[in-house]
Amino acid sequence: MSKDPDCIFCKIVAAEISSIRVLEDRHTLAFMDINPIAPGHTLIIPKQHWQNLYEMPDAQLGFVSASTKRIAAAVDKVLSPDGVSLIQANGPGAAQSVQHFHMHIVPRTLGDGLSINWPQRPGHLDEIRSIAEQLCDALEQF
Repeated sequence: MSKDPDCIFCKIVAAEISSIRVLEDRHTLAFMDINPIAPGHTLIIPKQHWQNLYEMPDAQLGFVSASTKRIAAAVDKVLSPDGVSLIQANGPGAAQSVQHFHMHIVPRTLGDGLSINWPQRPGHLDEIRSIAEQLCDALEQF
């Protein structure tokens, strides 16, 4: 199993650092965020170390997604929030806080003041089409 000796999440998986665990299976670990932005804020990680979405094999992403769905359903049942946000960041521009792939489950309430929504502004259709064409071409490589 790949591990980064300097990664805090790898240390949590190895129980070198304590955590409040919620779900653990062969491939994933879910634990409570100790700096929650809302009560019930939970993190789901793969047990193996992959820095970001681009490095992680598809099958492993599937395991994380399945655990995310289970935890989100439990959060919904236990806390009855108005909604749940799933947040995953890759790289400094997205404010990735730990360089180990992770998913945040954040219970939301109406008017909670969390600002992860953005204002809608019409885009330039020619630019949108051009980027879509480039993406379609790039997808042939993946």
